[in-house]
Amino acid sequence: MTAAQADLQIDRPATADGAALWRIARDSEALDLNSSYSYLLWCRDFAGTSAVARDERGEPVGFVTGYVRPERPHTLLVWQVAVDGAYRGRGLAASLLDALAARVHREHGVTSVETTITPGNTASERLFASFAERHGAALEREVLFPAGLFPDGPHDPEVLYRIGPLSL
Repeated sequence: MTAAQADLQIDRPATADGAALWRIARDSEALDLNSSYSYLLWCRDFAGTSAVARDERGEPVGFVTGYVRPERPHTLLVWQVAVDGAYRGRGLAASLLDALAARVHREHGVTSVETTITPGNTASERLFASFAERHGAALEREVLFPAGLFPDGPHDPEVLYRIGPLSL
């Protein structure tokens, strides 16, 4: 954790954090926003494979949501990463991702990470490329969901990033 993050705590989300995570995702202007209900459920059912950064008052200022893939029990799928605008540019997303990867490695034996990124999301592309580099892992990319699979109008393809094995 950097000096700029020294006043922040990274831990598991609680159900009460769901509304704040929804607001952070909404305000990111980069993520596909899910229903507020889904963030409440995520904080309840996937707290063990997600992380939240809290400010000195204990309020969420960033998060990573993820889950262990049932068919690949050593793989963490990172669903969303978002940081409140006031905290961006401090390396908080990288710290959240590193802390979560270390925790799920200890608790679940996870040795690889997957995520999807839409082309042109350079912040996420950089975040996951630097994560792979920090952890001495290979990074593979392939289109997981072509644009034509999305039923609700125009959507960019989702590119799968496979990172692993990790050195944790």
